[in-house]
Amino acid sequence: MDFPFYHQHDSMDCGPACLQMIAKFYGKMHSLQTLREYCYANRNGVTLLGISDAAERIGFRAMGIKTDFSKLANKVILPCIVHWKQDHFVVVYKIKIHKSGSKPKGTVYVSDPAFGRLKYSIEEFCDGWLSSVDKGKEKGMVLMLAPSIHFYDKGINDETKKQSILFFLNYLRPHKKMFVQIVLGMLLGLVFQLIFPFLTQSMIDVGVLNNNLNFIILILVTQLILSTSQLSVGFIQSWIFTHINTRINVALISDFIFKLLKLPIRFFDSKKTGDIMQRIGDHSRIESFLTSSSLATFFSLFNFFVFGIILAIYNMQILIIFVIGHSIYMGWIFLFLRVRRQLDFKRFEKAAKNQSNIIQIIEGAQEIKLNNCENKVRCKWEKIQAELFEVTVKGVSIDQVQSGGAFFISQTLNIILSVIAAKEVIEGRMTLGMMMSLSYIIGQLRGPIENMIGFIHAYQDAKISLERLGEVHFQANEDQITEDDITELEPKDHNIRIEGLNFSYLGPKLTPVLSDINLVIPQNKVTAIVGASGSGKTTLIKLLMGNYLPDKGRIKIGHLDLNHINPRFWRSKCGIVMQEGYLFSESVAENIAIGDDDIDKERLYNAAITANIHDFIEELPSGYNTVIGKEGSGISQGQKQRILIARAVYKNPDFIFFDEATNSLDANNESEIMRNMERFFEGRTVVVVAHRLSTVQNADQIVVLDKGKIVEIGNHQELLNQKGYYYTLVKNQLNLSE
Repeated sequence: MDFPFYHQHDSMDCGPACLQMIAKFYGKMHSLQTLREYCYANRNGVTLLGISDAAERIGFRAMGIKTDFSKLANKVILPCIVHWKQDHFVVVYKIKIHKSGSKPKGTVYVSDPAFGRLKYSIEEFCDGWLSSVDKGKEKGMVLMLAPSIHFYDKGINDETKKQSILFFLNYLRPHKKMFVQIVLGMLLGLVFQLIFPFLTQSMIDVGVLNNNLNFIILILVTQLILSTSQLSVGFIQSWIFTHINTRINVALISDFIFKLLKLPIRFFDSKKTGDIMQRIGDHSRIESFLTSSSLATFFSLFNFFVFGIILAIYNMQILIIFVIGHSIYMGWIFLFLRVRRQLDFKRFEKAAKNQSNIIQIIEGAQEIKLNNCENKVRCKWEKIQAELFEVTVKGVSIDQVQSGGAFFISQTLNIILSVIAAKEVIEGRMTLGMMMSLSYIIGQLRGPIENMIGFIHAYQDAKISLERLGEVHFQANEDQITEDDITELEPKDHNIRIEGLNFSYLGPKLTPVLSDINLVIPQNKVTAIVGASGSGKTTLIKLLMGNYLPDKGRIKIGHLDLNHINPRFWRSKCGIVMQEGYLFSESVAENIAIGDDDIDKERLYNAAITANIHDFIEELPSGYNTVIGKEGSGISQGQKQRILIARAVYKNPDFIFFDEATNSLDANNESEIMRNMERFFEGRTVVVVAHRLSTVQNADQIVVLDKGKIVEIGNHQELLNQKGYYYTLVKNQLNLSE
């Protein structure tokens, strides 16, 4: 079957057409017009980033990389999209290589939306694809695409999908060819297994009883050849299974992380690190069930059916007793499923608690030692281990009872079947060879029973894991919560209007953190928010950023409701520094220009100078390339805050939100930064939260909060003249005299 091909309508459609081909290859059809809109195509065509965004929107996992031909041929999943001759996109769907001399020779198969399906030699392809040199290697741009679970979503209600593990079967679709190979291998293995009992019977009844040594040797050599063949098939199956398992496991976790990062920020406020890490571990159980458990059980049942027919031909009485005995055996196993389920949830809870505790110990080691609380921390950890041990012991006890009962039933059944078979031989209704062959057949029938029990356990484990993962996978994305998807603000109105806003973290029925907030934050002005700790300042900032939805009232940007604005678009317009910002284990430059792959050095240096951190960075061992964060060079809290300020400045936003952005700075640094920031604030809408009133006294508007309510609004001098709440704050902080 040829790779799908769709012709581009005009030159700007090459990217959407490539995406259309790959979507069709995986079994899904999208119109070119739809994909063009998703790619944000314009008169200049599309970018690789635009194609990537469109691909993710229709359910692909997309990753753009710059690589050489060797990695393209050996490591990149095909089909993929490549940037061709710097102004076009084509699909590479197959690469055939045969070594000839020092350089590899071969053929690259391309589906070009402008010209059709084409074949290039490696040299011709590289000539059109390679565009840059990095570390001595010529490289070109590639967009790797792989279908995520949502690619095959056909509009089925999520509530329906929650009820069934079948939701995850879509992960098997990209590997259909490999599963066909495994199925063929299993069928071949079944043929080998069917031959063995007849060989055994012939060896005893013909070779042994007739003293025919040559015949016995022939049978044994045949068995050796069959065993070797079976072992070879098993090796190939094992390799294919490993390949599939690895890819599916990566796809499962990749989709989980991708989904996780699409959830609203407020989702992470209620989740501990250990809980999320345990959920990542749950994917291995689903992957195991989807691949080895399901397929092995299917063929075990097929084997059971085939060998059951053979056993019925040999002796129907033995087959009936076998079925009855193993029905009792299965019933005994089923009795323990409910208890296993309860223990699994307990084990998950304790393991998540343990993981969170370990992370806390590692990250807080310095504070633990500074406060001499090692013994207390160790005792807490030991208590968690004791709880884990208790759950484990209960699990072992239940397994022992289950295994003991199963062993008793199995051995009793074996004795009964052996007695019946021996009786049949003694009475002449069965030969000795048939009896030995019968033992082999019964052994082949027991295997599927054990596989079925393993399948039931794997299904139960996977179903439990699915319930836990459903909390993430079936959670609404933040852009799904948004009522509309506005991606453009009114150019002349950047005023922020807060109307009748009430909010509580624990629900509208409880005491609100913010109550009846009515406020206009004027565009291109600096608005400062002050108040005592717990007055709601940080909460108001989080609401302005869209992290939470108001319980009552609304926030408007110009005349647009914030709930109607695409969250990603809104954040792209905002520069934000929170009280506890995060630095990644990356270079200083990458921490500042966190959203850019290609860092603008002029903007980078300007941002660092504005945040008064440039001189410090230059003194680091590798300057802007010095790795900082938890795994890099240690820096002070004040230096961290200045890097976070530089990050916000580098973004060059229209709106700026600073929440205690300078609270760890000394007076000199704060003064210098505020002078720099005053210039940067020009032409931008700014909201600053600060405890230090010296930081906000030059603001155009100061909003005073107390217990979640606005008590005063005005500029510094106006509020001092009122001698109200703000005056008291200033007096206490600056020791003003009456």
